[in-house]
Amino acid sequence: MPSATPESHAPRIVLGVTGGIAAYKAVELLRQFRDAGYFVSPVLTRDATRFVGALTFSALGSEPARVALYGDALTPIPHTFLGQHADLIVVAPATAHFIARYAMGLADDLLSATVMASRAPVLVCPAMHTEMWEQPSVQENLATLRRRGVMVLEPEAGHLAGGDQGVGRLAEPEAIVALARHILEGYRGILSGRRVLVSAGGTREALDPVRVMTNRSSGHQGYALAEVAARWGARVTLVTSSPRELALDVRRRVDVVAFESAADLAAVMLERADDHDVVVMAAAVADFTFDAAPEKMKKEDGVPTLTPRPTTDIVSALSARRRRGQVMVAFAAETRDLEEQARAKLRRKDVDLIVANDVSSPGAGFAVTTNEVLMLGRDGSVARISRRPKEAVAAEILIKVASLLSQGAS
Repeated sequence: MPSATPESHAPRIVLGVTGGIAAYKAVELLRQFRDAGYFVSPVLTRDATRFVGALTFSALGSEPARVALYGDALTPIPHTFLGQHADLIVVAPATAHFIARYAMGLADDLLSATVMASRAPVLVCPAMHTEMWEQPSVQENLATLRRRGVMVLEPEAGHLAGGDQGVGRLAEPEAIVALARHILEGYRGILSGRRVLVSAGGTREALDPVRVMTNRSSGHQGYALAEVAARWGARVTLVTSSPRELALDVRRRVDVVAFESAADLAAVMLERADDHDVVVMAAAVADFTFDAAPEKMKKEDGVPTLTPRPTTDIVSALSARRRRGQVMVAFAAETRDLEEQARAKLRRKDVDLIVANDVSSPGAGFAVTTNEVLMLGRDGSVARISRRPKEAVAAEILIKVASLLSQGAS
C-alpha cells in the first residue's frame, strides 16, 4: 500500500472524483499526477464508485482512497485533515450535481466537505452531456464559483456517452495536469501576476471642522471589484473612503489605503498608478471643493457663503500619464441620457473602458447590493449587463479588463 507520508514534501493534491462516466479517466489522471511527483489523496463520492472502484484509486494513489465523510483511526476528521493539508484540490470529473452543491455551500459528503474546509486553490473539471452543460443553471453555478476564485477547466467537444457528440467531454488528463502544475506554481486566474488599483466610495469635502459635503456612494461596487480581482490572482490596492464601513473579505487579500477628500484621492492615485497594470476609478469624486471655515459655522452667525472651486480631474490626469499597456477604467454615474453621456465621457477622458449606470434606476444606484451597467470600450465594444449582484457585475467588468490586458491595450 502506498505511504501516507508525502515524499520529500511533494505538493499534495486532493483528487476528487464524482459520479459520471468520465470517472474512468480520473484513473489515468491520478497516474499522471503520481508520475509528476505529486502526493495524491483520492476522494470519491459514493456515486463515483458505481463507475470505478475505490480499490483502483487506493492502488495508484499516494494513500488509500477515501469515500466516507466520517473518519477512521488514521484521520478521525478526514475533511478538515484533507482540506488543511492540500496544496490543490482537483475535481475531475465534476458533475452538474456536484457543481450545484458546491455553489450552494452544501457539505454533506466527504468531497464537498473537503472543498468547503480548505483554503487551497480548487480546480473544477466539468464533464456531462451537452444538454446539461448548456443549462442556464449549470452556467450560473459555474459563474458563481468563478467569482469566488474557483478555477474551471471547461469540457471539450467530442464523443459522449450513448454515442452522441457535443461539448461536455472531460478535458484530457494531460491538459488537467498542465493546468494543475501552473496553479501549484502560483497561477490563480485570469489576473494572475497583475497589479490592480481600485478606488471606491465617495469623497468628503470639508465645509468646517464638523461638516462635510459628500455623495451617496457606499463603495460597494469598488469593493466588489477589488475582491474579485484578488480572487482571480491580482495584487490589489484598494483606495477607499469607507475602510471601516464595509465588512467584506478584502482586508486579508488587498492593500487598503484610506482617503477623505478629492485632493487626498488624487494624490494617492497619481502616486500609485504607475506601479499597476490596471487602474479602476470606481470612486464617486466631488466636482467641487471649498475653503473650509476654520471654526464651526453657527446658525446665529447667518447664512454662510460657500465659494466652490473645481477639484482635480483625476481620471484625465491618470489617463494623460499612463504607460503603454496599462488599462484604464472609469465610471459614470448618470441620471439621464446614459449612453450619450457615457460615450462623451469615454472620448473626453480617453480611457479604455467606461462603466455607466443610471443611479436613479431602482436597484442600480448607490447603497444597494445590485447594479446594472452599460460598458463602452475604446475598441467600439458595447455590453449591457442586466441587474445582478455587484460582485457579478464586477466579474463581467474584470473579464473585459483581462481581455484588454491580453490585447495590450494602449
